[in-house]
Amino acid sequence: MDYRWYEEMNCAVTVCDSEGKIIFMNKKSRDTFAEGTDRLIGSNLRGCHSERSWAIIRKLLETGGTNAYTIHKKGVRKMIYQTAWFENGRVMGLVEISMVIPEEMPHYER
Repeated sequence: MDYRWYEEMNCAVTVCDSEGKIIFMNKKSRDTFAEGTDRLIGSNLRGCHSERSWAIIRKLLETGGTNAYTIHKKGVRKMIYQTAWFENGRVMGLVEISMVIPEEMPHYER
Protein backbone atom coordinates (compact mmCIF):
# COMPACT_ATOMS: atom_id res chain seq x y z
CA MET A 1 0.00 0.00 0.00
CA ASP A 2 1.39 3.42 -0.98
CA TYR A 3 0.74 5.95 1.77
CA ARG A 4 1.33 9.54 0.70
CA TRP A 5 1.21 11.02 4.22
CA TYR A 6 4.06 13.40 3.42
CA GLU A 7 2.24 15.19 0.61
CA GLU A 8 -0.47 16.93 2.62
CA MET A 9 1.07 17.09 6.09
CA ASN A 10 1.18 20.50 7.75
CA CYS A 11 4.98 20.75 7.57
CA ALA A 12 7.13 21.80 4.64
CA VAL A 13 9.30 18.82 3.60
CA THR A 14 12.14 19.50 1.17
CA VAL A 15 14.61 16.79 0.11
CA CYS A 16 17.90 17.22 -1.72
CA ASP A 17 20.50 14.80 -3.06
CA SER A 18 24.15 14.62 -1.95
CA GLU A 19 25.06 17.61 -4.14
CA GLY A 20 22.32 19.82 -2.70
CA LYS A 21 19.99 19.48 -5.71
CA ILE A 22 16.32 19.58 -4.70
CA ILE A 23 14.67 16.27 -5.61
CA PHE A 24 11.38 16.54 -3.70
CA MET A 25 9.08 19.14 -2.18
CA ASN A 26 5.75 18.28 -0.60
CA LYS A 27 2.69 20.52 -1.10
CA LYS A 28 3.44 22.73 1.93
CA SER A 29 7.04 23.19 0.78
CA ARG A 30 5.95 24.07 -2.77
CA ASP A 31 3.34 26.51 -1.40
CA THR A 32 5.85 28.10 1.01
CA PHE A 33 8.93 28.36 -1.21
CA ALA A 34 7.76 28.09 -4.83
CA GLU A 35 4.29 29.66 -5.09
CA GLY A 36 2.77 26.18 -5.27
CA THR A 37 4.85 25.11 -8.28
CA ASP A 38 7.60 22.56 -8.93
CA ARG A 39 9.94 25.27 -10.24
CA LEU A 40 12.60 24.63 -7.58
CA ILE A 41 12.85 20.88 -8.25
CA GLY A 42 16.26 20.34 -9.84
CA SER A 43 17.74 23.58 -8.51
CA ASN A 44 20.43 23.70 -5.85
CA LEU A 45 19.80 24.61 -2.22
CA ARG A 46 22.80 26.93 -2.41
CA GLY A 47 20.66 29.45 -4.29
CA CYS A 48 18.12 29.50 -1.43
CA HIS A 49 20.56 29.92 1.48
CA SER A 50 23.20 32.33 2.75
CA GLU A 51 26.88 31.35 2.65
CA ARG A 52 26.72 30.57 6.38
CA SER A 53 23.71 28.29 5.91
CA TRP A 54 25.22 26.65 2.83
CA ALA A 55 28.38 25.83 4.82
CA ILE A 56 26.22 24.07 7.44
CA ILE A 57 24.35 22.15 4.73
CA ARG A 58 27.64 21.07 3.10
CA LYS A 59 28.90 19.81 6.46
CA LEU A 60 25.68 17.82 7.03
CA LEU A 61 26.04 16.28 3.56
CA GLU A 62 29.66 15.35 4.31
CA THR A 63 29.19 14.03 7.85
CA GLY A 64 25.60 12.79 7.88
CA GLY A 65 24.67 15.01 10.77
CA THR A 66 21.59 16.88 11.96
CA ASN A 67 20.93 20.60 12.43
CA ALA A 68 17.88 21.92 14.30
CA TYR A 69 16.96 25.50 15.13
CA THR A 70 14.05 27.92 15.41
CA ILE A 71 13.36 31.09 13.44
CA HIS A 72 10.92 34.00 13.57
CA LYS A 73 9.92 35.21 10.11
CA LYS A 74 7.00 37.39 9.03
CA GLY A 75 5.45 37.12 12.49
CA VAL A 76 5.58 33.31 12.52
CA ARG A 77 7.83 31.12 14.66
CA LYS A 78 9.11 27.94 13.01
CA MET A 79 11.27 24.98 13.88
CA ILE A 80 13.66 23.88 11.16
CA TYR A 81 15.00 20.31 11.32
CA GLN A 82 17.63 19.30 8.77
CA THR A 83 18.99 15.77 8.76
CA ALA A 84 20.86 13.54 6.35
CA TRP A 85 19.14 10.59 4.70
CA PHE A 86 21.01 7.39 3.94
CA GLU A 87 21.02 4.35 1.67
CA ASN A 88 23.15 1.38 2.72
CA GLY A 89 24.96 3.55 5.26
CA ARG A 90 25.92 6.19 2.69
CA VAL A 91 24.72 9.82 2.88
CA MET A 92 22.42 10.35 -0.09
CA GLY A 93 21.16 13.82 0.73
CA LEU A 94 19.33 15.97 3.22
CA VAL A 95 15.73 16.25 4.44
CA GLU A 96 14.53 19.59 5.78
CA ILE A 97 11.29 19.78 7.74
CA SER A 98 9.92 23.23 8.54
CA MET A 99 6.99 23.48 10.94
CA VAL A 100 5.12 26.38 12.50
CA ILE A 101 5.45 26.58 16.27
CA PRO A 102 2.18 27.68 17.90
CA GLU A 103 2.31 30.89 19.96
CA GLU A 104 1.21 28.98 23.03
CA MET A 105 2.77 25.56 23.19
CA PRO A 106 3.02 23.49 26.36
CA HIS A 107 6.29 21.90 27.40
CA TYR A 108 6.33 18.70 29.47
CA GLU A 109 9.18 17.12 31.41
CA ARG A 110 8.93 13.35 31.09
